[in-house]
Amino acid sequence: MSAAIGSLARLARAGWVLAREGVVTAMAPPDPPALGRLALWAAGLVERRETEGVSRGMRASRALNRLGPSYVKLGQFLATRPDVVGRAMADDLESLQDRVEPFSSDLARTLVERSLGKPLDEVFVSFGDAVAAASIAQVHKARAKGRDGEIRDVAVKVLRPDVELRFKRDLDAFYLAARLIEAVAPFTRRLRPVAVVDTLARSVRLEMDLRLEAAALSEMAENTRDDPEFRVPSVDWERTQRNVLTLEWVDGIKLNESERLAAAGHDPVRLARVVMQSFLRHAMRDGFFHADMHQGNLFVEANGDLVAVDFGITGRLNPSERRFLAEILYGFITRDYRRTARVHFEAGYVPANQELEVFAKALRAVGEPLHDRPPREISMAGLLGQLFEYTEVFDMKTQPRLILLQKTMVVVEGVGRGLDPDLDLWSVSEPVVREWIEKNLGPGAKIADVGESATAVGRLALALPRLAERLETVSLAAARWAEGGIRLDAETVERLARETHRRGGLQRALWAVAAASLAAIAYVMMTS
Repeated sequence: MSAAIGSLARLARAGWVLAREGVVTAMAPPDPPALGRLALWAAGLVERRETEGVSRGMRASRALNRLGPSYVKLGQFLATRPDVVGRAMADDLESLQDRVEPFSSDLARTLVERSLGKPLDEVFVSFGDAVAAASIAQVHKARAKGRDGEIRDVAVKVLRPDVELRFKRDLDAFYLAARLIEAVAPFTRRLRPVAVVDTLARSVRLEMDLRLEAAALSEMAENTRDDPEFRVPSVDWERTQRNVLTLEWVDGIKLNESERLAAAGHDPVRLARVVMQSFLRHAMRDGFFHADMHQGNLFVEANGDLVAVDFGITGRLNPSERRFLAEILYGFITRDYRRTARVHFEAGYVPANQELEVFAKALRAVGEPLHDRPPREISMAGLLGQLFEYTEVFDMKTQPRLILLQKTMVVVEGVGRGLDPDLDLWSVSEPVVREWIEKNLGPGAKIADVGESATAVGRLALALPRLAERLETVSLAAARWAEGGIRLDAETVERLARETHRRGGLQRALWAVAAASLAAIAYVMMTS
């Protein structure tokens, strides 16, 4: 009860701050119901005058930063869910950045020592002040001696103190708000507000274990070992624990430093191609992609290689989703809308009770306007966004992983277009998409599928005698149970009696007998 009261209090404070910063009135729908109009009137009474003329995105940024790191993270997360907050609001939240002061370097040193279990001077040759700070962790530049005796620069990411407790309290409030929304506004249930908070909570839990970010970096390094012009920093596992992540220091130029890139002689057109093709390669080939590929997380080394950092947020696609992405892009490139529609049905994204031809017509309405346009006006992220707008029309369920993919593509396209305003997304993407299609859906892939199927059949054939023997044993046992009941030896009966007495007597014993009876009935039904 006290936890619920605390959550209500935190929600009330959040409502006050949002109203005070003018976010409530800025987000108002054009024709709200009577209760909504009353809420907007009340919000207008407390709204600060200084908010007049301030953009909606800036209002949201101010409010969420006032409310703290949990709300900043919520805003950044909702920026990936235009299906929930609307495309305009998602675009406003896209630019939301953490404005968090770093905690003291002395406290950071104490936390590192505590996490690694050694004095700092035994682990690092030197440990500098914070060079970057965010809502969950901050980064320090340090120097460390490797096993080969060479001293190297490293980046040390340190989790903020007490951040888990703060996030837990705010997540409890988010859950309460989501349940209230579903109860008061049934039409929102299709968007699954509680499931949205579940996804946010899972993402935050993953970000708070820096070993998992290290594992993501390691996996990406394996996947991209032979990729041209792209890599990730190596992990120093000896100096990495749950609250501390140590990485190779990257000496490079951030992609948002255009003047420095030009002075170093880097070709922005080539870099735009590398960014776009790398992302598509990771998403389609590996099913694992960096979901926060903004300019601040991408560096260019002296040799021109692109280096990605900050793997706190990653996305995954299963094989069917990868096929969906490749077929969608290839279908629009080749203008084969019926094939693209069929992929939606085969993936289960469109219910079987919908008409394939009607859906193909909707895809044509999306795809045709994209052709014969100048390259700078074509957006694959916009294409996917328009597809998701048809979710309600065709009774399609929300696919959070595909929406994360689409939102990441928005960021990646923005990075590419920032480097090359005339970036031709179709021509840059076509080689990667075609390579995936040929490898996974071409004749060679079908032969491989046949080989895998034959191997699976062979394994099943070898296992059949054992399976038959086990099935016969289970069948005989179930028959004996059905005819004569369950017989227990004396030792088992005595042990069961002691346990039953310890746990509360006759009622628990009855539950145990009932469970055993249900198990016997299940076996009989399975083998009859």
